[in-house]
Amino acid sequence: MSDDFATGVDLLAQMPNEELAADIGQLPAPAHTHRRLQELAEGTSEARQGLVRDVRHYFSSSLVDLWPQVRAYATADRALRAEALLRGGIDGLLATLGTHWRWQSPVLHIPWPGTRDIEVALCGRGLVLVPSYFGGPALMYRPEEPTVLTYPMNAGEAPTAGADALGPLLGRTRAAVLAAVRHSATTTTVAERTGISLPSASQHTTVLRNAGLITTTRTGSAVLHTLSPLGDALLHGDTAMR
Repeated sequence: MSDDFATGVDLLAQMPNEELAADIGQLPAPAHTHRRLQELAEGTSEARQGLVRDVRHYFSSSLVDLWPQVRAYATADRALRAEALLRGGIDGLLATLGTHWRWQSPVLHIPWPGTRDIEVALCGRGLVLVPSYFGGPALMYRPEEPTVLTYPMNAGEAPTAGADALGPLLGRTRAAVLAAVRHSATTTTVAERTGISLPSASQHTTVLRNAGLITTTRTGSAVLHTLSPLGDALLHGDTAMR
């Protein structure tokens, strides 16, 4: 696992051949019989270098401008899942991973395109959750390893106003609310941290969201506020914001 793209590519370049071959073997036929994929599975240096080069090229041509938003949404999603786990345990976490997903211990039922629900049995082997900005779900099974489940990350609510919405931010209370979201928080938690009423906290977080300074993520009854990159820069006095 890594916190940034460059480190992730470096880890990909160092991935053991047997693990890479196992992952390629999970692909449906005829994809895994493609010549370049076969060379990757065999661990040839040229194929490995080509994979790293293609990943970097795709990132620079298609993702680089979107990357700050992807990271912001990933941070919000991670905070939301942590909040769900804290409040509802494993049951609460798994029950809120996706729309129409059902958790009936010990089986997670996932709607699957073009077929009936997929049943993911959690029988003590572990589960690695991977949020995806671009979609999901996807499953990967590996012998003697935890199951990997990719799920669509919760993108939250986008800002609804432009730079003019920053005007209402002036004021000590709203600044305190922004600071209270430095660590992701529900509206109730924001109210507790700042000593204001719940309706007032809701009003302030709405203004901050419309100004693009926070994102608000909703899954069922759970509501979580997280700083956006813009809000983080403003709160920490980034020179680009001056």
